[in-house]
Parts: sequence; C-alpha cells; structure tokens
Amino acid sequence: MSPSDWDDGWYQPKPRRPGPSAPRAGGRRPFGASWWGRAWVEALEQRAQLDPNRLPRGRSYARSGAVGPLTLAPGEILANVQGSRRSPYKVRVRVRPYSAEEWDRVLDALVAEIGHTAALLDGELPPEVCDDVRAIGLDLLPGAGELQPRCSCPDWADPCKHAAAVCYLVADSLDADAFGVLLLRGLGREEVLAGLRSRRHAGAPALHSVPVLEPEHDEGVPAKEMWSRAPAPLPLVPLAPRRPGRPTVLAADPPPGTGVDIAALRALASDAAARALTLAQGGDSHGLELTEHEDLARRASLLLAGDEANAGRLAFGELARRAGLPGRELLRRALAFRDGGVEGLATLGESWEPGPELTTVGRTLLGPGAVIRHNRVTLGERQLRLGRDGRWYPFRKDRAGWSPDGTPITPMPDDGDLGDLPDADTS
Repeated sequence: MSPSDWDDGWYQPKPRRPGPSAPRAGGRRPFGASWWGRAWVEALEQRAQLDPNRLPRGRSYARSGAVGPLTLAPGEILANVQGSRRSPYKVRVRVRPYSAEEWDRVLDALVAEIGHTAALLDGELPPEVCDDVRAIGLDLLPGAGELQPRCSCPDWADPCKHAAAVCYLVADSLDADAFGVLLLRGLGREEVLAGLRSRRHAGAPALHSVPVLEPEHDEGVPAKEMWSRAPAPLPLVPLAPRRPGRPTVLAADPPPGTGVDIAALRALASDAAARALTLAQGGDSHGLELTEHEDLARRASLLLAGDEANAGRLAFGELARRAGLPGRELLRRALAFRDGGVEGLATLGESWEPGPELTTVGRTLLGPGAVIRHNRVTLGERQLRLGRDGRWYPFRKDRAGWSPDGTPITPMPDDGDLGDLPDADTS
C-alpha cells in the first residue's frame, strides 16, 4: 500500500446529474424497499417532528449521491455529506437510546413471544416486534424529540438538508440489516441475541406472569458467626468476551467551550476497550508504556486493518488532522509501527553510526553497488536501515520520500553474532 492510496478524508464531488445506473421512479428514487425501511421513513416524516420544510430538500440531497457511507452506532448515525465546499460536512444524528431498565423490559417482552424470539435467533427481525415493544409503552422507531440532527454546515435549520439526507438514507441501511434499528436504540444484534438466550436458558417467565412477592424481613447474621465461618472458595475467573464493549452514549453533548470532542472521546474509549480485551485474553499489552508519538503511530497502524477492526475509531484522515500531520506522514508512521513496532518507528528519523562491520551486512543483503551512509544502505529506489535491535528495515522511495516497505530482516551471517549495538546518542 502506498501513500497515494490514502486521502486526508472522504471526498466525493457532487454529481451534476444522476448517472446512467441511478434508480429512477418517475425521476424520483424511493426510500425503503423493506418493511423496516418504509417504517423508518414514515416515522421520520410523520412522528419525529422535524422541520417539514427541510425534509423535501433532504430527499433531493439523498438522491444526488452527495452522502458518503453511513455508520450506524449505538444511539447515533454518522456520515460525511458533500456540500458546496470542497471539504465534506460532518453529520451526526443522535437517536435516543433505551436505558438499561427499558432494555430489560424490551427483552422480557420479546422472549415472551416464542415465535418472535425464534425468528430473532434465526437472524430475522419480524415487523411484529414493533407491536411487542409498543405493548410496554416504547417504540423502536423514532418519535417526537428522539432524533437530534447535527451538522457542521453553517445552516441553523433543524434539520439542515445535509442531516435530512442522512436521515432518509438510514432506510437503505435498514433494508440491508433491520437489526440496525435495535443498534440505534443502544444494543447491537449480538447483545440482543445474548440477552434473549440468557432469558430462555434461565427459564424466565413471560412478561405478564411475574408474581408480585411481598418483601421478606431479613434477620441478618451475627458478626461472630460470620467471622467464624470458613471462607468460601474463590469463584472461577469468567471468560473474556469475544468482542470489546462499546462506549456508552452520552445523554447530551458537552456544553460549548468545554473542549470535549465526542468523536475523539468515543475513539479513545473504543481503543481502550479493545486493548483491555486483549489483556483479558492473555495477549500483549500493546505498549501501555508508549510515548504520545509512539501511541499515535500505533493507533494509526490499527486503521490499516479491515473495517470490522475499526469500529468506533476515527477515520485515518481525521486522525491525521487532529494530530496536525499530513496524511502521508501519518501513513509512513503507521506502516513503520505496523511492520516493526517502536524500533521500526524509530528508523524513520534516526541516523547513527553502527560501524563498518554491521553496514557491510546490509550491503550484502541489498546487493552489489549499494551505498552506505550511517545506518542506511541504499541501492536505487530501495534502502535498508539498521535498527538498534539488529534488524534491517526495508524502505522504498516514492513521491513522498522514503516509505517503509515491509517487515524487518534479521540477518544470519556466517561469521556469528552481530555483536553489541551502540547505545543511542541522546546528546
């Protein structure tokens, strides 16, 4: 992967007219191909009490292709929307999440309907689930005041056309995965199914058949008797979860001027949860002792993985912007850390004199005609840099300069060990 494969942020020019493959229905693309998609649009237009004068403009914007990929997270919808400026606007639509007590009621209601529970466990979300939830005084689809659109554009309307477009495109997401409506209320598919299974295995009674018990009077235990008892064995250490937990959704945005950025806070919390899970599973600490410079490279290196590994993290271009670095420079650091850890990161800027007996090894590895300068051996557009751990880190020259180009090489010379490497010059 070269630096040119990355951009400092999502950008998609606003098309002047629909492309040849754009859906057409009398010139207008409908929203909501599934029951859940149509129900979302109906709730958006009839119950959410958003500005009815702005919703039509949002529909047009949604059809224009100006909206980037949507991210559905517990209690919020995130997307970039290309407006009149070159940089896209950032849209965040908050959805009121259920409280823990409300989720207990919802799960109890769902498990009471055996047919609906079976469908959920089979990966389906039947429309009848909406009736189950309404029966306990809640609604899965947004009602009045439960949607809070926010956009970085200068339009003070609530919602602006960019946020309204994002709201409409949620219908497409629900067409693809109806469980997104549960996620917006606070719990994802796996958490909901785990809650249903635990209630089934525990033989939880139906919602309306729970007997009301009178509180019992607890006589307590005398302290002398308690202290004379043999200590009970320690409980077994519970198994670590399969996935890291999700950051909680704040009930409201921090007041202006506090300097607290919700997206950055969520990214840090997601990163901490992932590292905690790695520790709980017996893995490496991922460098809890890293410096700020090294930890930035570690966080950037994680973004080189697939989308599934990046849930809750800042996008690469956004992380670079917040760090005050060009995207290509952060990419160089990310590649160096991914392939070589802290030592690999150090080779980006460190230059030192290892001695001819060591650099000769690098010339042998790179080939005849290689030029030696300090700890770097260069041949054309290829270069090896000797780290203080005794490994050679490959680089390749491109339009951005010298960029990391793969995992380090540990030489195995015939004449034995490489010897002790000199300490870093800290003067």
